Amino acid sequence: MIKIKLKDGTIMECENGVTVLGVAEAISSGLARNACAGKLNGKMTDLRTVLNEDCELEILTFQDKEGKWAFRHTAAHILAQAVKRLYPEVKLAIGPAIEDAFYYDFDTDKHFTEDDFTKIEAEMKKIVKEKLPIECFELPKDEAIKLMEVADEPYKIELIKELPEGERITFYKQGEFVDLCAGPHLMNTKQVEAFKILQSAGAYWKGNEKNKMLARLYATAFTKKADLNAHLEALEEAKKRDHNKLGRELKI
Repeated sequence: MIKIKLKDGTIMECENGVTVLGVAEAISSGLARNACAGKLNGKMTDLRTVLNEDCELEILTFQDKEGKWAFRHTAAHILAQAVKRLYPEVKLAIGPAIEDAFYYDFDTDKHFTEDDFTKIEAEMKKIVKEKLPIECFELPKDEAIKLMEVADEPYKIELIKELPEGERITFYKQGEFVDLCAGPHLMNTKQVEAFKILQSAGAYWKGNEKNKMLARLYATAFTKKADLNAHLEALEEAKKRDHNKLGRELKI
């Protein structure tokens, strides 16, 4: 048995080898249902993480900043999967969560339009409805490179080659979609039901103007449609205020 100290100071005893999600399930089914990630000894970790020794553990939900990050990171993978289904020729770059949103960069000659946004969002909804289990697996460096060579993903190969020897290399898989990623991620695509693509932009690979310009899609995601709508309304109000402020400044 191992002892797990929870956020409120409670000490739980669990079987050695329990996962972070297993601890959440032992606390309550509701917590397990809403869990996005964990914080193990102060560091963010995956729900799939196996616990083998005494530790401090916090179960993160969307109400937590880190929980939002994990939730939106999964939404970024759903976005990328939808784009790859619709436009198989695109190459994947990176897709992190950011403050109140997330983005994914693609190498493509295509310019994403509002019509594309609609198509991509529709495909994302299909992926959510498919309730795809999200699996994590680890590979040694040479095998990781081979996997991405077969997938013809040059940016992923570049990232893998830059990793120091001995670095843990993990991939996350949902359905046919596999992405190089350190995680953490949700357990299933079904949790991401409320999302919206906000805009497209250009972005240099690795932020270096000497590198190729990529196509970036910005989006956001929430657990509830009402919260998404409220956020979108707030963004519109902010735009109006900025526009009005600019108009006043121009008159001065």
